[in-house]
Amino acid sequence: MKIEYEIKVVRKMINLYCRQKEGNRETCHGCEELAEYAENRLQHCPFGDAKGSCRHCKIHCYRPDMRDRIKKVMRFSGPRMLIYHPVMAIRHLTGK
Repeated sequence: MKIEYEIKVVRKMINLYCRQKEGNRETCHGCEELAEYAENRLQHCPFGDAKGSCRHCKIHCYRPDMRDRIKKVMRFSGPRMLIYHPVMAIRHLTGK
């Protein structure tokens, strides 16, 4: 259940990035590819629902290029999530 929620959060962050940073009305191919990759990685996380933040994980399951892309998205979207999706952002930050 936690993994499914994390997938929703990541998708929201990617959509926010694509809309506001890249200026797209619809999610572009590159951002959709990143969202699908992140979803796949989350679904196959060896820690399952007991997972913590990917930033502090000892196992980095993202390819280096995708890891760089998701970092850019999170740096941009993270603060904005407090405005557009405040409950989701706070829940994500607290890990609950």
